[in-house]
Amino acid sequence: MESSEIRQLQILAAKSRMGAILGTYHAKSGHPGGSLSAADIFTYLYFKEMNVDPKNPDWKDRDRFILSKGHCCPSLYATLALKGYFDWSELTSLRHVGSMLQGHPDMKGTPGIDMSTGSLGQGISAACGMALAAKIDNKAYRTYTVLGDGEVEEGQVWEAAMFASHNKLDNLVVIVDQNGLQIDGTVEEVAGIEPLDKKFESFGFEVIKIDGHDFKQIESAFEKAKTIKGKPTAILAKTIKGKGVSFMENQVSWHGTAPNKEQYEQATAELQAEIDRLEGNC
Repeated sequence: MESSEIRQLQILAAKSRMGAILGTYHAKSGHPGGSLSAADIFTYLYFKEMNVDPKNPDWKDRDRFILSKGHCCPSLYATLALKGYFDWSELTSLRHVGSMLQGHPDMKGTPGIDMSTGSLGQGISAACGMALAAKIDNKAYRTYTVLGDGEVEEGQVWEAAMFASHNKLDNLVVIVDQNGLQIDGTVEEVAGIEPLDKKFESFGFEVIKIDGHDFKQIESAFEKAKTIKGKPTAILAKTIKGKGVSFMENQVSWHGTAPNKEQYEQATAELQAEIDRLEGNC
């Protein structure tokens, strides 16, 4: 991937983060921290990796994406808006009554959403079902799902992992957003999940560990996943909760807190400055 393409992805990711801040500010609720940490992954998936068509969201041969940590949808919505699924202005209606953008993904109400999620642990199971369906129907589409590292504490995740391995779902890629924080504190303090790589390996996965904010590493991981045959892939992406906003980074309090007006303005100014810097280098 050329440096100019990396910069374009970085710009899109910064805009996705800005959209997450915009949405949660207008909602006066939501989950900015984990939305910001996953923005680079969302950006790469929709602008580089996945075969999708915003003009035909229900295209039968599209790649599928399931946000298993559904509460982190603000930056996913922003990414979908940037991709052209709906207008950017919709982000200001996040969590409002009657809005197409609810606090957790709704496949019936939002273009581009392949599965309604919110109950942690369930999204990966749906992803397994979609991947198996592709196998049964002899379809080429691939299925991707993003989990939170706190979510991995759920037992259903490991039931799904057994299912994926047993059925040799090499068309499934599980991405764990390892920002190290969950609502009650650090993941290590709440219920330590390490060594996570060894756990997934023992469940029959190919495991790839990356910096989840480095687009070269992200690209390398997804390209490698395409070469894996006979088993699913788990990409363990180390990230920073609240990435891109100085006062939110690595602060557990921003797991589920919306910015006030002053915080919104500061966060937006910081992200716009990053966009301006990146565009100046193009």
